[in-house]
Amino acid sequence: MMKKWTGFCLLLSAAIFAGCVTTVTNLTSTTQQRNPNNLYLIEYQWDTTQQTVRPQSIQPYVVVGFDTYEMRPTLKLTNRWEALVPIAADKGVITYRFKVDYEFARFGKPGKASKASPEYKLYIK
Repeated sequence: MMKKWTGFCLLLSAAIFAGCVTTVTNLTSTTQQRNPNNLYLIEYQWDTTQQTVRPQSIQPYVVVGFDTYEMRPTLKLTNRWEALVPIAADKGVITYRFKVDYEFARFGKPGKASKASPEYKLYIK
């Protein structure tokens, strides 16, 4: 009986996660005008079909080289985040990516996961 229950749980878990799709969409334009405060807005959108994700646990970051900038939720939207990233006045381009840490429900303790985006470039004119 226990073997059947264990097998059922494994099959159910595989079925749940096999259909889960999580996407990180970059909403930042590839080029921005240079501004006097050297802070540039970087935005992204998170979409997932994984129903076990705990929305309050989602913590996204912008990663530029070895620097990490915590993102904050965009007002009035539940799946978009933004961060102001400093770019030195002498730089004309940066490479960045998004990293999202989150928790998901499972039997017992919540699971932890992370998703990283591909790299993007931001050009400053």
